[in-house]
Amino acid sequence: MKISADALLFDNDGTLVSSLDSVRRCWTRWAGEFGIAAEDFARVELHGRPADDIIADLLPPDRAPRARARIDELELEDVPGGVKLLPGTAELLAALPAARWAVVTSANGPLAEARLAEVGIRPGTLISADDITRGKPDPEPFLLAAERLGVDPARCVVFEDAPAGLASGRAAGMRTVALATTTSREELVADIVVEDLSAVSVQVSDGGVEITCRV
Repeated sequence: MKISADALLFDNDGTLVSSLDSVRRCWTRWAGEFGIAAEDFARVELHGRPADDIIADLLPPDRAPRARARIDELELEDVPGGVKLLPGTAELLAALPAARWAVVTSANGPLAEARLAEVGIRPGTLISADDITRGKPDPEPFLLAAERLGVDPARCVVFEDAPAGLASGRAAGMRTVALATTTSREELVADIVVEDLSAVSVQVSDGGVEITCRV
């Protein structure tokens, strides 16, 4: 299957890289430090959501600032050795000019930059939780990425592994490619579903990018 686009917008964790073990490790330790009951913690979705939203689900507002500072500290400390490239990432990004792609992540800026740098990825455009007021599934993160790249949102393709991120991309009026790296195919609503980025190749021309997906 082929899609023509002007820009490709990538989620980070679960799409370009995997730091899921690190995320679970850090948030589990955090929950213990802040006295979160195991059953309450188990009900909260961690993947693809900003830290502030997760904390708001578990703690009262007056505890949020200290809680946010602590999870930021834990996750940054866990970056070395806690991030790995997912299949196809390096090859796909190497084929794209910097002006044709962006990373759109729910992590804060320092953490996103650290995780990407750990595996040698340095995007020209990075949208993090620090840049927005409403996180995924709201369309704001992807719309901001399109604006910074100077492209029509309708000419963007979103690559995501999380239902919240795919909903964000659809709400932004963008086409979506889902990766079955962290979620079962049955739960993924997208224009195309692939196993991972190794199933995606691109051809770049002056007129844009032609994406080929092997489903």
